[in-house]
This record gives sequence, structure tokens and C-alpha cells, in this order.
Amino acid sequence: MASDATPETKATTVLVVDDDADIRVALEMLLRYEKFEVWTANNGKQGLQRLAKEKEAGEAPDLILCDVKMPDMDGMEMLGELQEIPEAPPVVMISGHADVAMAVDAVRRGAVDFLEKPLDQNRVLVSIKSALRQKQLKRENTGLRKQLSDRWELVGKGAAMKALNEQLERVAAVDAPVLITGENGTGKEVVARNVHLRGPRAAGPFIAVNCAAIPAELIESELFGHEKGSFTGAHERRIGHFEAADGGTLFLDEIGDMPLAAQAKVLRVLETREVTRVGESKPIAVDIRVVAATNADLAQAVEEKTFRMDLFYRLNVVPLRVPPLRERPEDVPLLAEHFLEAIAKREGRRAASLEPEAVAFLKSQPFPGNVRQLKNLLEAAHVFCEGTIQRGELERLFADGPSLSAPTTAFAAEEDPFTSTTFEEFKNASEALFFRLKLAQNEGNVKRTAENLGMQRSHLYKKLDRYGLKN
Repeated sequence: MASDATPETKATTVLVVDDDADIRVALEMLLRYEKFEVWTANNGKQGLQRLAKEKEAGEAPDLILCDVKMPDMDGMEMLGELQEIPEAPPVVMISGHADVAMAVDAVRRGAVDFLEKPLDQNRVLVSIKSALRQKQLKRENTGLRKQLSDRWELVGKGAAMKALNEQLERVAAVDAPVLITGENGTGKEVVARNVHLRGPRAAGPFIAVNCAAIPAELIESELFGHEKGSFTGAHERRIGHFEAADGGTLFLDEIGDMPLAAQAKVLRVLETREVTRVGESKPIAVDIRVVAATNADLAQAVEEKTFRMDLFYRLNVVPLRVPPLRERPEDVPLLAEHFLEAIAKREGRRAASLEPEAVAFLKSQPFPGNVRQLKNLLEAAHVFCEGTIQRGELERLFADGPSLSAPTTAFAAEEDPFTSTTFEEFKNASEALFFRLKLAQNEGNVKRTAENLGMQRSHLYKKLDRYGLKN
């Protein structure tokens, strides 16, 4: 019986497979009354044949109701065959001779539910709607994971990126700790996301923590959580990052900037797989994979006694180095195209293109700020250019932008703090200029800048965020 529904409002289709004609008719009447389209088959073999026939016509049922005991091919055999079909519809098994063992076996083989005869109409409808909802959620989850994978795509086809991707495929499959090293702006978090997304924990949470941005006095509470009243300001219980990452991946960025006291406690968590909240004595088991990243030389930090040797070896089980952009100039055109398309999609505009001379100019640049600097440059170019980005525009943006390799104490007229009309404006302009110059003098290294200024890195990070100076 053909459905009267239009393609835009196509009815949900259910395939009923049962050798009992009375059951088939009863289910068909019930489901058609509920606005479902119904296909029927007498046994598992006929059911598979109907599926193959409809597949040739570009059709497929949304769900299958299948009896267990049938001649020629029973429901369990059909269920086994269905598991070999990509994107097979969910199956609800029905039986008049059910027991717990049979139900467990059916679910183990892939059934989403198990119904006993005589069938209760309400129970049948609840089971079908639940199975269809699970299917929809699975489809949405797959789509979201695809979007997430696209967002964190590793762009590049050169030798360096091919080697990194090959390493990632092997690393993601195991559950060992990973230490990612590389300069600022190379994309260490993107690599960490790929370790997570390509591995068995992809369905679990990914929790990213910037260790350098957390004040030393709060890092234990942030990482391990705390109980209400455990210290001044602890007005309620807080779940720490380790607990939040349970079942997934914890990414510890800027691990080299973690205080020594916190390092000792992180090491203990990695060894025992248990965390203890601040103000609590009972440990909590956590199942996590730890991925750490740093732009610092941790081996040197170990020698200087600023990083624990035992934690270094505990984290550095699988090392991954992210190459700087100057080592892979062949990837610059691909990255540029990727960023321009992403910018256009975000802004609802047509993506700008690069003239050949502009591409050659980009490939010739050392990019001390790496991939992040390239992305920011193209963001600016997309604002000023319509259609095609010319080499001259990129040269102008480079000339107008701050230099990391050749810092200077001079400033443009529009940056002159003495043009401020109020003291508050003067103070903010002076402070922003001061931090920009100090950051440039230290080649963009936040840790070294903070040390030279005699201030906490977390405090400097807040200042850089405030004035938009973080790369």
C-alpha cells in the first residue's frame, strides 16, 4: 500500500517480519492508524529480500519488527545478517516463547528492544518511538562528531604533516599519555583534539586546561575540585577538571608552567587513577587519558629543578612534535584556503581568493607566530579585501602589524597614549603599549615575559586578554 505522504512529509516506514498472518495484520492496522507506512514479510529470508529490493529503489525502512521463531530463516538469523549491512535500521524483536536468556541474546546481537506476545499495543508504540528516537540521536551525534572533526582538521599534505598524521593514527589507538611539543601557534591543541577524536574515547568528554592561566593558589581546586566550605570562597561543591574528563581526555596545555606543588599531586593522580577533592578525604576513581602540551624545553626545566623528573617521564610516554610553519611552506596555500573558507562560512560571505603572487608572498614568510599568525593575517585581509586578496594588501598588513622578530620602542601616532582625553584612557593605552612591547622583546614568549616583569603568568595572561594581545 503506497503512502499518500509527499516527499517533504514522508511517513516513517516499519517492516513487520512474522510468519503469523494474524500478528502481521494486527500490527499493520495499528501502525497504519498511527500514520506509519508498513511493509510486511513472512520470514527472515523474505524480509532480507524486501530490504534488498527497496534498497535498489533508493528506499529503506526506518525500523524492523521481527519475530524470533519463523520457518526458513528465523529472527535471530535475520538479526545476524542485518548487522553486516551498513547503516541497518534498528530492530525490535518479538516472541511468544521469550525468556530472559533469549532477550539478552537478542540485545547482544544488536536488537534495540524485545517484546513478548501477546503484544500490548501501547508497549509496541512506546518501543517503536523509543527506537526511532535513539536512531535520530545517533544520527545527530554522528553529524555533530563530523562537524567537530572538520573543525579540528589537521590541514597539510607535506612530508612533515604526513609523518605527524601517521604518528597520530598509531598514537590514538592506544591509551598511553602523550606529550605534545611545539612553538606557540603551531596547533598543539588541534593535535590533542585529533588524539582524542581518532581514538576509542572519542565519544567521551575532551576537557582542555591552560595550566599557565590558572593562579597558583587555585590550581588544585580547578584540577581536583573542592567541597563546600573547604576554603574561603568555596560556597558550593565544585567538580574538578579530572572528574569532568572521566571517560574521555584531559588536555593539560602549558604543562611546563604548572607549579611544583601541583605537579606532585598530578603525578599521584596519574599513578593511582584517583582524585581527592580539596576538603575531602575520600578518593574518587577517574578513567581518563592525559594529553599534555608545552612550548618549553621540559628536559631543561627538569635540570633547572622547575619541573619534576618523574612527572616528565610519566607524561612523555608518547612524544609528538608539531612542526613550525616555516618547516612546511608547501602547506601554506592549503591552510590559507582552509581559513578563508572558514571565515566566509562564519560571516555568511563568499570566500576570498588569493592571487598567485599573494600565495608566493605567504610561502616566503617565516611566520614566527606560526599557523595562528597566518590565520589572524587572513582574518584581517578578509575584512579589507573583496573577491581577490592581492600581494600588496598582505605586505601592507605585515608592515602595519607588530613584529615579533624586530621589536621597537617606537609607536604609531594612533597608539600615542598622550593623545588620551582622560587619565583612565591614558593609563589603559600606556599599559597596553607597555605589554605589547615587552611581549615583542621576548619574541612572544609569555612565560619569559612574565619572569622578566616579575609578575605571575596568570596575571599577565589576564592583561594580554584584556588588551587583545594574545596570539
